Amino acid sequence: MQGLPAFCLRPRDTRRGAVLTLAFLAAVATAASTGCWDREEAAEPAALAARGGGPGPAAAGGTADREAVARAVAEAVAEGKSGKKAAQEVVSRSGDRWGTVYDRGEYAAFAEGLDGRWTGVGLWARREPDGAIDVDRVEPGGPAARAGLRAGDRLLSVDGHGVTGLAVPDVVSLLRGASGTPVVLGLSRAGADLTETVRREELRTEPVTAVRRPDGTTVVKVASFTRGSGELVRAAVRAAPPGAGILLDLRGNPGGLVAEAVAAASAFLDGGLVATYDVRGEQRALYAAPGGDTARPLVALVDGGTMSAAELLTGALQDRGRAVAVGSRTFGKGSVQMPTALPDGSVAELTVGTYRTPAGRSLDGTGITPDLAAGDGAEERAAAVMGGLGVGP
Repeated sequence: MQGLPAFCLRPRDTRRGAVLTLAFLAAVATAASTGCWDREEAAEPAALAARGGGPGPAAAGGTADREAVARAVAEAVAEGKSGKKAAQEVVSRSGDRWGTVYDRGEYAAFAEGLDGRWTGVGLWARREPDGAIDVDRVEPGGPAARAGLRAGDRLLSVDGHGVTGLAVPDVVSLLRGASGTPVVLGLSRAGADLTETVRREELRTEPVTAVRRPDGTTVVKVASFTRGSGELVRAAVRAAPPGAGILLDLRGNPGGLVAEAVAAASAFLDGGLVATYDVRGEQRALYAAPGGDTARPLVALVDGGTMSAAELLTGALQDRGRAVAVGSRTFGKGSVQMPTALPDGSVAELTVGTYRTPAGRSLDGTGITPDLAAGDGAEERAAAVMGGLGVGP
């Protein structure tokens, strides 16, 4: 993606913005795969989305009415105007900070992101409170990395289009394009302006990796919740030595498919509640599958880049007494977005509610406070905690 690989781009707003919307996959994934819709950011079980960003719409107090958006699009199309632009104007006026509008091509890119692949330059972007767009991190070995881009660079323009003040998904739209095509990036680094031309490529990311530590514990790193990542977590847990502890590393995880986060929770829980959420006032619940490993010691590593679906997972494990959370406070994205197909074929993701942890905590704008605060050297602190749980040297 360009600000996070396509599906996990930092959505609308602020620091450590990561992306996604508590989305729900069934409807979105089906529509994307059949070509009915298209686009990006991330969806989850059934028609919602999960994203990261700054304080969400709940904190901001704004939501967009889907009927008003659809009506505005229909009127614009009838007048020969841009339906997407009309929808964006309605969403902007509503104060829905997480509401986003995608055209067909953009939503198609979203479908790619759900599979952990995308076409772009391989940089993750975030929007600062003042509207500036910064490079949050760079995909190792990707086009941006080879061109020398690095975290902390400020993105000023894409092919001559200024990006300051834009929502991250809109920046991503400018960065996207056919594989092999060039894109000119205007940047600022340490007060000096520079220009880099990079070529877009098809990129892939490995969402889950497992590494055995010398002390016998297994570090399961979940970079994002793309399709299949939940089962990869479960497989990593099954492959770990019997009784050995697991460090579940969710640092920098911007979220993704809620269904996959629930599947990951099922690796450590024997059924039971993972989260509740509301859609326009109707309460719903997400449950873990039975049969998870409930005895193995578990520590979750989190930080300010842990967002959305990753926060949902952490909150469930913490509330259910299944894991000790170590690190720094998470981002705080707990609002729910649902995609709506518009008359011109575009798609609007609009905020419809919030989700809560099993204990009833709303994380929107507040995030998760870890049980043990740790910054640099957090993994070693987590390993020490694991030792206290009876695992390790």
